[in-house]
Amino acid sequence: MVTEHMDVIATAGHVDHGKSTLVRALTGMEPDRWEEERRRGLTIDLGFAWTTLPSGRRLAVVDVPGHERFVGNMLAGVGSVPAALVVVAADDGWSAQTAEHVAVLDALGVRHALLAVTKADLADPAPVLDEVRARLAKTAMGEVPGVAVSAPTGAGVPELAAALERLLAGLPAPDVAAPVRLWIDRAFTIRGAGTVVTGTLAAGSVAPGDRLRLGERDVVVRGVHALGEPVERAVATARVALNLRGIAVEELSRGDALLTPGAFRRTQVVDVTLDAVPEDRLPAEPVVHVGSATVAARVRPLDGAAVRLRLAAALPLRVGDRLLLRDPGTRRVLGADVRDVDPPELRRRGAARQRAADLAAQPPGTAGAADDLVRRRVVRAADFAAMGWPVPAGAVRIGPWLLAEGLPDELAARLPALVAAHRERHPLEPGPPVEVVRRALDLPDAELVSAVVRPPLALRDGRVVAAAADLPPSVQRAVDAIRARLAADPFAAPEAGDLAAAGLGPRELAAAARTGSLVRIAEGVYLGPGVDAVARERLAGLPAPFTVSQARQAWGTSRRVAVPLMEWLDARGVTVRLPDSSRRLR
Repeated sequence: MVTEHMDVIATAGHVDHGKSTLVRALTGMEPDRWEEERRRGLTIDLGFAWTTLPSGRRLAVVDVPGHERFVGNMLAGVGSVPAALVVVAADDGWSAQTAEHVAVLDALGVRHALLAVTKADLADPAPVLDEVRARLAKTAMGEVPGVAVSAPTGAGVPELAAALERLLAGLPAPDVAAPVRLWIDRAFTIRGAGTVVTGTLAAGSVAPGDRLRLGERDVVVRGVHALGEPVERAVATARVALNLRGIAVEELSRGDALLTPGAFRRTQVVDVTLDAVPEDRLPAEPVVHVGSATVAARVRPLDGAAVRLRLAAALPLRVGDRLLLRDPGTRRVLGADVRDVDPPELRRRGAARQRAADLAAQPPGTAGAADDLVRRRVVRAADFAAMGWPVPAGAVRIGPWLLAEGLPDELAARLPALVAAHRERHPLEPGPPVEVVRRALDLPDAELVSAVVRPPLALRDGRVVAAAADLPPSVQRAVDAIRARLAADPFAAPEAGDLAAAGLGPRELAAAARTGSLVRIAEGVYLGPGVDAVARERLAGLPAPFTVSQARQAWGTSRRVAVPLMEWLDARGVTVRLPDSSRRLR
């Protein structure tokens, strides 16, 4: 079966505020993973549970650790989850760890949340509800509904389920057609099945037999489970467990990502915009969190809220991704939006400040696709999509390439002057070779040249030429003299000495042949334009088949001309050579 719509929510809150107990009351399942966690009464690693709400809506809950030592695990749990259940105990209220978890949710840009005030049987929940909702209103979550609940007695649990229904109904629909990027949060081995990984499928879908990219290798999905059951296909949003073929669990770790092949670009350098300009100095080496990944980084401030991050390990990032920067010393967190996963080098003085200004002027998110394409001018369409950009309106698609709007017309306008300058430097050439044009126009591929060649220019024999490319005057006069002689005797090809005396060397003759002023029959044999029609006309008067000797006599020329001329006519299909070497007209 294909998974029905599933919602995923993550818990957040201080240790001992009853998150796991609340999840158990809501789902009837034990979310804690390890016996040590149950013994110590706190969640160390990620736990998972699921339930069907009264409306029939299926909900998976990621229960994250609340202890300060395990904030990294908490980040791995909420990184791909679209909504949060903030848990605060009525008898304890807002705490330092609550503030830290809420700061994480705020920095991650979580906009959909529900507040549960637990232990309502031990203290009046009203003051805590009011205080926490007021604090949350100042974050990305805004006005958050709140419910008082007592998990041991069951009081408030139905109200919590109803509030969850309302919260989940307002979540944006996931893009089920998007490529897969599944951040792995657990990897383990099951006897008889082999390697299994789990994660939150935030977009796209995955099915047995799918081939996914993991680092520099491909892996095959043997099986897919969702909510404890095998499925034919899991569709976002979903908690999934994938059985992988051809990889050992020792080769996997939290933070690895399973990707649709070719759909993502791994990068170690990204330009980001922080949510706000920090009041004090940024940490020089923050820890960067995205999905379930945790990577050290070095910061280069550009100007204002714009910074460049150099990651210690490459990550499959896209424009529009949300990153969290955490100072390991102070535990302060900052949210950041990814603006460019393939940023330009900053070499010149003032380049960093200019780059920050460009990012500030660029529309946020993927709305900046047109501006980015203008900066890049030309890019492979697949690479542009892998960066996270949509194809902007007005972009020009040529084969695998994407060109900025108006760029082909701009380059076409430059081309006539480029061709004229080349002919001035090389008067015997009809125009520059395509490769010369490609370099001059700074294009990545020679096939793009054809898109900017407009009349009266044309592509001919690997060159960009004027439709009627002229010969230099001195060469044209010599060619005209030769053609005057050929007009009287069409098959009297000038001898090499005559050509040289007229000033027509190999380069001049090649230019005359390119422009069609003379026809090159063979090495040293040049005749006038239209000689094929005259030759055919005279051969038509001979009985078929005819020999080369008979043709020579009909043409009134020597064997030096007749033999290559006959072969030239054969090659063009004017005559047909028979087994005995005689010919007939086609």
